Amino acid sequence: MTISSSLNAGVSGLTANASRLAAISDNIANSSTYGYRRAETEFNALVMTDGGRSYTAGGVMSSNMRVIDQKGSLVTTGNATDLAVRGRGMLPVVGGPQYQANPTEPELLLTSTGSFRINEEGYLANELGYFLMGWPADIDGTIPNFPRDTVDGLEPVRFSLNLQGDPTTAVEMSLNLPATATMSDSEGSSETLSVEYFDNLGVSQNIAMTFTPTVPATGMSNEWTIVMTDSASAGAVIGEYVVTFDDTRAAGGKISAVTTVSGGAYDATTGKMTVTVDGGPIEVDIGAVGDSIGLSQLSNSFAPISIAKDGSPVGNMVSVEVDENGFVNALYDSGVSKTLYQIPLADLPNPNGMIPMDNQTFKPSPESGSYFLWDAGDGPTGDIKSYAREESTTDVAHELTDMIQTQRAYSSNAKVIQTVALSLALATLLPVEISPCVLARFILMVLRVCSATIAPLFVRMLDMFFSSLNVALCAIPVSGLDPLSGRTLSGGADLCRAERGETSRDVVLTKQPGALPPCAIQPWMPAHPREGGLKPSLSQPRICPGVG
Repeated sequence: MTISSSLNAGVSGLTANASRLAAISDNIANSSTYGYRRAETEFNALVMTDGGRSYTAGGVMSSNMRVIDQKGSLVTTGNATDLAVRGRGMLPVVGGPQYQANPTEPELLLTSTGSFRINEEGYLANELGYFLMGWPADIDGTIPNFPRDTVDGLEPVRFSLNLQGDPTTAVEMSLNLPATATMSDSEGSSETLSVEYFDNLGVSQNIAMTFTPTVPATGMSNEWTIVMTDSASAGAVIGEYVVTFDDTRAAGGKISAVTTVSGGAYDATTGKMTVTVDGGPIEVDIGAVGDSIGLSQLSNSFAPISIAKDGSPVGNMVSVEVDENGFVNALYDSGVSKTLYQIPLADLPNPNGMIPMDNQTFKPSPESGSYFLWDAGDGPTGDIKSYAREESTTDVAHELTDMIQTQRAYSSNAKVIQTVALSLALATLLPVEISPCVLARFILMVLRVCSATIAPLFVRMLDMFFSSLNVALCAIPVSGLDPLSGRTLSGGADLCRAERGETSRDVVLTKQPGALPPCAIQPWMPAHPREGGLKPSLSQPRICPGVG
């Protein structure tokens, strides 16, 4: 039935606008929440008819979604581990209790920003207990190759709260040996160099390197013998090598060959050999054959150019920094900076398809597609901004405008339900005074007038009936007595003045000869002047005051 479908459409309109109002209230409530993504409500029409003479209202259906791919503004903070993503991508996190209950298969969640600090267990976590995830670095600070489409390899960023010291595992050197020392008339003096390294306990030790030239009888030998000794092994020899340099025009001064006397074998391709100190093996890089980096033999001076090594002395961690590429660096009071983790950025084909979770986190779903972990700044992703937070995407002015529109739509749908309810009402459910209007409605129904047409006509009839009521009442030829002044009031006009409060006491109505009593048309009687207006008489006995 068409009138019934109007009622259903009004109800669906109330439900849809109530859902939209809930989304608006949620957005406004979270207008100051960092990382919040605003919710939107979409309306979609439901069609119940495909044409014809009658129309059946289908109503409306609402659907809600989070606009996750919309970015908020970045604001600066004073904490180095307050992180935000500048551009596309999201930070990987995991719930602390969930990870500790199942560390082998953590549930990966994503967020766009967070204020992370080191907690009592050394984890880099936000105030709600979510751990920041990253790939751990090797001891030399490099990041191994990890799978990019799973959580394998990811682990919570965690720092040791104790003193830290890393042993040395690799030494890279670049120095020049004097070519004149290998001439037949040279003195054959040796050159020495001490290279510091840190053992397994963080204690400083030394590798003493002695460079002795080979002095020929005539000409130049271009040959040096290198002997390495370890201070931790009471000066024991850990390696001896004979290095020959090239004297040709194209490669003069570069290594042409290395002969291993003792210690680990020399690799001509990489330029490295491995020597074993008291605490374990150390890889020494002196340069590859024909390489311009490493050892050289030129001119007449001994010149150590650079010596680089890994490892660090024992020290306390004083601060943590995250750079724009996601590398987490720990700074120690010894002056050493060490790379411990790299934080990737996750990207998905449809970010809006993720499942919203508590605390501004989102869970990948089949609708969002599979995530891929990028190095920050690579591919489609942006970079990571430290000392920053991302604000809510809520625009309060826009939400207030939507709220006004939603309130009007809600009220209009309520009016539709009210109108339909009046159209469907029975005469016995309405006041007696408007029963003629209801009878007129039944006549229209008998004449097969459309219900959608009856409803506005019925409302208009009620408006006309009530607007003419006061006019009819004031025209009644009745009289009244004001007991206070003793003055007799005659005619509807005086009674209307009494009704408006121009007399101070109750008016006693009496019937004039030949006139109908007021109750003949009653729907209302004059009220007490101090109360104002008309007094309903629907619940009173239908008798006339002062009339027998």
